Amino acid sequence: MSEQIAIVPAPRELVTGEGHWVAADPATEAVRTVVENLGETEYRIDVTPDGARLSAGSEESLRYADQTYRQLLDAATETDGGLAVPAVHIADAPRFGWRGLMLDVARHFMPKEFVLRVIDAIALHRLNVLHLHLTDDQGWRVQIDAFPKLTEVGAWRPETMVGKMSHGQTEFTYDGQRHGGFYTKDDLREIVAYAAERGITVVPEIDLPGHMQAAIAAYPELGNNPDSQLGVRQIWGISDDVLNVNDETVEFVRTVLREVLEIFPSPYIHLGGDECPDVQWRTSEAAQARQAELGLTDAGQLQGWFTEQVSAVLTEDGRRLVGWDEMVETDCPKDAVIMAWRSAQRGEVAVKAGHETVMAPCESVYFDYYQGDPATEPLAIGGNIPLRTVYDFEVIPPGLSAEEEARIVGTQCQIWTEYMEDPERVGYMLFPRLSAFAERAWGSPKTSYDEFLGRLRPHLARIEALGLNYRPLD
Repeated sequence: MSEQIAIVPAPRELVTGEGHWVAADPATEAVRTVVENLGETEYRIDVTPDGARLSAGSEESLRYADQTYRQLLDAATETDGGLAVPAVHIADAPRFGWRGLMLDVARHFMPKEFVLRVIDAIALHRLNVLHLHLTDDQGWRVQIDAFPKLTEVGAWRPETMVGKMSHGQTEFTYDGQRHGGFYTKDDLREIVAYAAERGITVVPEIDLPGHMQAAIAAYPELGNNPDSQLGVRQIWGISDDVLNVNDETVEFVRTVLREVLEIFPSPYIHLGGDECPDVQWRTSEAAQARQAELGLTDAGQLQGWFTEQVSAVLTEDGRRLVGWDEMVETDCPKDAVIMAWRSAQRGEVAVKAGHETVMAPCESVYFDYYQGDPATEPLAIGGNIPLRTVYDFEVIPPGLSAEEEARIVGTQCQIWTEYMEDPERVGYMLFPRLSAFAERAWGSPKTSYDEFLGRLRPHLARIEALGLNYRPLD
């Protein structure tokens, strides 16, 4: 790719030609058409001295063509007649159908305006999914009319732990500052519409049956110890306080999900399914009675039953269940889409079990991990994923059959916000690693890392123009 043409993610094919096209306003004067001789996901950009034409097999692909073309225009130079756009031929199409970013707004609430800017960044990088992690032990962020205490109580914690949480830690220091917030239904509809205008699907996550302490704090009858009043969790880690498996709680979740479905038209709804301890189910008389009634041999099997009961609401509405890779071990519905997060190997397990799978392995695309020396970087949860590691990420694990590879529908990076208290910190941790991730998600040609950095340096100005923070390149 020409040094002066900085397109991120790089198109699959770019050939520079002779000369330039000079136009007063090349952004509006280019011809844009949907054509029948290209596949639905394909687009072409042809710039000659006579003009510019953007062709695509669908409106969605034409949107990607336009995004690439606008980056191409950064290489235009001013002349007496207007702007001189370099002659090029670009032929492009994405490799994967699911190209996502997960934003955790439960651990630290993020303003709606920031979410909209993140959507702009997703569009800039030709990604197409925003996965919103809306609920967790530390906060409930979505308005539910049937259960107003979910936001009146569950959206707020009186204070938050300070510093890094270590395994087995029992004593904590707190900041003394009330934290919280939530999105009204109108806020979320605005976010969904804004994303849809840019070809992006917003996938909501209601994490269950674990990671539910904020909901149980609001409605103690949902827990396994209903006589004890919990608070919204003020520390990180995994809470033992999970939903009970009573009929009333199943119906509670179904009611919540019906309201969520009214807000989000996404064909996919994420129900979490990760990190659900069964210790309370083992000691709860009601849970043990349910286990015996169902003929289950282990309390952990109650998770699969519970998920099946509540996910019926999704099936009734023509939606697909998405869950983290622990779901594979809980006898989850066979048509569930699995997000492989604990390792790339968990993705192999999921596809071999017959599940469509989104690759989201923590060792490569968890952007809450450090990206440099912990001594000089902001506090992070651990690990080390520098920019180059993201650029070298391979979405498809080796050794899969063609049939198994076909079940990998895409990939997704994650930004968990335990240690990110505001948009500035999220931006620092997310960018420019998102740019490297976009290359792998799109299927850009694997060039040298130095070539990528050559395109990335001018690309950072585009991120800055969106009003987003980023980590400077070393």
